[in-house]
Parts: sequence; C-alpha cells; structure tokens
Amino acid sequence: MAVVTATSPDTTTIVATDLPGGRYVEWGPIILGTLAALAMLVVLMAFGSALGLSVVSPQPYAGISARGAAVLAGLYIALVHVAAFATGGYLAGRLRSPWTTDTLVERHFRDGAHGFAVWSLGVVLGAILALSGAAGLLKAGTAIAAAGTAGASSNPAIAQVSMQPTDYAVDRLLAPAPGGGGGATPAGDGAANASRADLAAPITRAFTANLHNPQLDANDRTMLASLVSQRTGLSQADAEKRVDQAFAELKTAEQKARDAADKARKTTLIAAFLAAAAMAIGAAAACAGATLGARHRDERTSVALWGSPRFW
Repeated sequence: MAVVTATSPDTTTIVATDLPGGRYVEWGPIILGTLAALAMLVVLMAFGSALGLSVVSPQPYAGISARGAAVLAGLYIALVHVAAFATGGYLAGRLRSPWTTDTLVERHFRDGAHGFAVWSLGVVLGAILALSGAAGLLKAGTAIAAAGTAGASSNPAIAQVSMQPTDYAVDRLLAPAPGGGGGATPAGDGAANASRADLAAPITRAFTANLHNPQLDANDRTMLASLVSQRTGLSQADAEKRVDQAFAELKTAEQKARDAADKARKTTLIAAFLAAAAMAIGAAAACAGATLGARHRDERTSVALWGSPRFW
C-alpha cells in the first residue's frame, strides 16, 4: 500500500492513503452518516409533530385550517429531510479518507457517491422500520376487531344489526303509516303478512339496479309503491312519495360515499408525491453535504458549532 504526501500552500502536510483498486466505498463513514441522519430525522419529526398539534384545534374556527396545516407539514418535512441528510452526508464526506492521487473530478464523484449511499441506506432502513410499525398496527387492529366481533357475537341483538344504506332505506319504506294506518291492510294480503326479510330482498334488488340511474324505473317504482302501500296502509300516491324520497336519500348517501373515497384517493396521491419529493430533496442534500464535508476535510476547515470549534 503506497502512501502519498502532499503539501498545501499553507505548508500543512496532508497524508493520504492510495487505496488499492476495488476499495472505492468506505462503509464506516456511510453507516455513521446514516445513523446521524436517521437520528436527526426522528428528533425533528417528533418536534414537528408537537409543533403541529399546538397550532391545530378540533374546535371549529379555531387554529390553523386543514389546508394550511398540510402546506406547513409538507414544507417542514422537506426542510427536515434537507437538514438530516445534509448532516449525514457531511459526516460521511468529511470522515472519508482523502485520495490525492485521483483527479479532482473523480474525487468529487466519490465524495458525492458516499453521500448518496448515506441517503440510500437511510431510505431502506426507514422503509423497513415503517413497514414493521405498520405491521404492528395492523396486528393490533386485527386483535381489536376480533375482540369486537366476539363481543358482538355474544349479543345476538347487536350481531344482527346492519347499517348498510339499503337496509336503512328498507326501514324507511316499511315504516308504519302515521296514526297506525298499517292496521287497515287486508289480513290475507301477501305483502301485509310477509316478514321484513321477505320484503327487503326485492326492495334492495330494485334499489341496487337503479342506483346509477337518475331516477327509478317506472315499473320498479310502481312495484315498490305497491309493496309499501300493502305493508303500511298508505295510499298509492303517498307510497310513491315515500319511495321517491327513500331513493333520493339512498342516492345522496351513495354520492357522499363516492365523494369521501375520491377525497381519500386525492389525499393519498398528494401525500405520496410529497413523500417522493421530500426524499428526492434529501438525496440532493446528502450529496451536497458530502461534497462540502470533503472540501472542508481537504482544506482543513474548522467548523464552529454553537461557538465551539469542537464537534460537540
């Protein structure tokens, strides 16, 4: 192994090791820089979470708006990635052994590559930690859901309750007429004597078949109004009004569900883009930090932190 000695203009002697071919990557500085970057990331994100909770409020017209909070959160996450990975890259670049036998372009490339390695290792480790945390939350949620299902199954009344929009519409349709008019139906009528479960099936099928139409099919509307009239004792005209109202409420509930799903999709899409952008900015910051650290290493630059020339 050859040792090359170079003298800087200020007569300071710099000793650099001419490493043999193949040893282009020094994992010690990379690992240290990655650990430093992840530690800073955790600390700053915890601080940001506390800061975010202090400026938002569940009360209406209090605290910052949801859109403003999202913008501030995105900016803060980007700044955190820049600070954390720039620090990690700086440590990796400054602690890497200088190679004075290489050209300046090659040295700059290798310094930047060490910063990129810090970012890559940090992203991989962060993804592993995030997946393990998500798996733990999923396991806990499954256990809670299983406990809730067991509790519901132990109570038959609760276990049989359904909150589907179509079931709610059936309840509204088959509700007795005001003033007890439902008792005026003929005793031998099939719809009047049929159980709710027998009537729920054709009503649900009719509503489901027409849910994507602007209004009920005329035949389905007449059939449903007839069932409601026979079951509740309402007149045909009143039964048709009830059918129209129930169908309108069902379409409103379905549209609200679609809007909520679309909003969640857009929110997830924006969050994914912001996460990718923040990580890309972190990669650039790590490479720039490694290049700066290498230049300070070669120039023997003293960096003062909080007024002290020491690292701490």
